[in-house]
Amino acid sequence: MGVMDAGAVAHLREVLAATGWVERTRELGRALRTTRSPGGLLLVGTPGDEPWHLTAHLADEARLSGLPQLAPTLVRWSPPPGAPAHLRVGLERIERAARGETLFVVAGQQAPVPLLERIDDARRTGATVLALESGDAELARLAHDAIAVPEHAPISFDGAQHLVSAAAGEIAQQPGLRERLARLLDKVSGPRLTD
Repeated sequence: MGVMDAGAVAHLREVLAATGWVERTRELGRALRTTRSPGGLLLVGTPGDEPWHLTAHLADEARLSGLPQLAPTLVRWSPPPGAPAHLRVGLERIERAARGETLFVVAGQQAPVPLLERIDDARRTGATVLALESGDAELARLAHDAIAVPEHAPISFDGAQHLVSAAAGEIAQQPGLRERLARLLDKVSGPRLTD
């Protein structure tokens, strides 16, 4: 994934405003926040494409937004035995996924059968399954919520990852006093009629 700062994400959102992509990625980002505990957000990709960059972005969002449940656990296909603890979490972690945890599958290619089987098991044990995929019908069927990024979408697979991670860390803005008073005034006075 290329370098994309907050300004670039804002620009991408502006360009995609009328397409529905911003809303869908926000929904998926908010769904990531329902994970109950730090380490309970499991990120897994395909054997040839582990979601390293998205993992780093979600870790940043967890830190910056004060939402520790967004701190992801990268699940790897073949972690080297000498790797640091946070880099040697293997597929067996998916087998231990439980209620209150979220399995986020990031698959720019077709998910292999062994992954689909583990996803199905995680879902049966109560974990929430979310997916960002490229048109994998079987993966989409197993997920509680999924976004497909087809080849000819107005956004790249990498761009969609940036939008989802940024949305996950967004803190809902509380309306200010002026906005609350305006809404109250509208409720009390009724709708405005123009001539």
